[in-house]
Amino acid sequence: MLKLHEKSRDDTAATMADIGRRARAAARPLAIAAAERKHAALIAMAQAILHHERDILDANAIDIRNGGESGLSASFMDRLRLDPARIRAMADGIREIADLRDPVGDVIAAWDRPNGLHIERVRTPLGVVGVIYESRPNVTADAGALCLKAGNPVILRGGSDSLNSSAAIHACLVEGLKAAGLPQDAIQLVPTTDRAAVGEMLKGLGGNIDVIIPRGGKNLVERVQNEARVPVFAHLEGICHLYIDHSADLDMAVSIAVNAKMRRTGVCGAAETLLVDRAVASTHLVPILEALHAAGCAIHADAEVLKVFAEAKPATDADWVSEYLDAIIAVKLVDGVAGAIEHIENFSSHHTEAIVAEDANAVERFFNEIDSAILLHNASTQFADGGEFGMGAEIGIATGKMHARGPVGVEQLTSFKYRVRGTGQVRP
Repeated sequence: MLKLHEKSRDDTAATMADIGRRARAAARPLAIAAAERKHAALIAMAQAILHHERDILDANAIDIRNGGESGLSASFMDRLRLDPARIRAMADGIREIADLRDPVGDVIAAWDRPNGLHIERVRTPLGVVGVIYESRPNVTADAGALCLKAGNPVILRGGSDSLNSSAAIHACLVEGLKAAGLPQDAIQLVPTTDRAAVGEMLKGLGGNIDVIIPRGGKNLVERVQNEARVPVFAHLEGICHLYIDHSADLDMAVSIAVNAKMRRTGVCGAAETLLVDRAVASTHLVPILEALHAAGCAIHADAEVLKVFAEAKPATDADWVSEYLDAIIAVKLVDGVAGAIEHIENFSSHHTEAIVAEDANAVERFFNEIDSAILLHNASTQFADGGEFGMGAEIGIATGKMHARGPVGVEQLTSFKYRVRGTGQVRP
């Protein structure tokens, strides 16, 4: 048994090393590919996804059946499931990426020195990107398209639960690469469910991976952040807060609260904690909670809230640090925007926070004092999404402070270099 395990691990290591070499070989031709060729590839990918809708749905049906048999949670099943509308959205997302301005070669800044040197800071591809993700087969399309637009080869390692769906989508992406005459190895899907493949990617595939992006649950992201030997763009958890200020319009507050929590409970931008200004506890609190309860949301509340909303359950310390990814929300009364800021800074994962308010001073203080990747005013936390930001799509949300923060789209998938033009200058 041990020999078989060692052989399997050796085979996986060899497979991953080959994938890394082929990705690196694709890096230069892709980095210098004309914007028009990348655009053509993306349009062909979108068309292939629509053309092969039946194949993708059939593959997804296998994953859904397997997921049900293995006991995947409702939130995971929601992420995994595809239907014609989601497939169309996938194709539309690729077209939106195609229509974005090509970032490669953009001059970010330019200036002249007193000695006559002209200096430019110019966008360049990052290199080979490794994406490790769970459940969401649409990440295959989003990540492949975004990396291509930014001139980066990508190695995709989807979860075993979505392998069939991801393979069907990946075939469409390769079809688009072929149609545009770009290297087929520019977008590769790891063909094994062996977990050792993840370990090989985290080691960098012999220097062939330049950055890792994990997209999945806390355990996956934590492992990537702890073990990766290359830079990582990621967020660990989406403990997102919605604060209702004393100046909030009640109807708006109700609408935003229900949407922020219940539109899709399994996404990282779903609100997990609701904070309400104690000054409007008598007017705003109960209507908001009644609307959430009517929508099927369980309320875990502090002692003050329990007194006025009997359907709630007592909150524990764990509720303030829980990413439920389910129809559950923690609720607390706070002393104005100062109380909200204090609670958020103590318990937030620095992903996304929102304020509903008409008081401009409260909004400015909220924006200035909270250190999270995304802050919203009078809008649902569910807008924490690269597509909604006009980026076409995103590979994920980054909560770190180096290089990328917030939605990781095409610009975040580039680095830069300096071009310095002279007229014969020498340094004294």
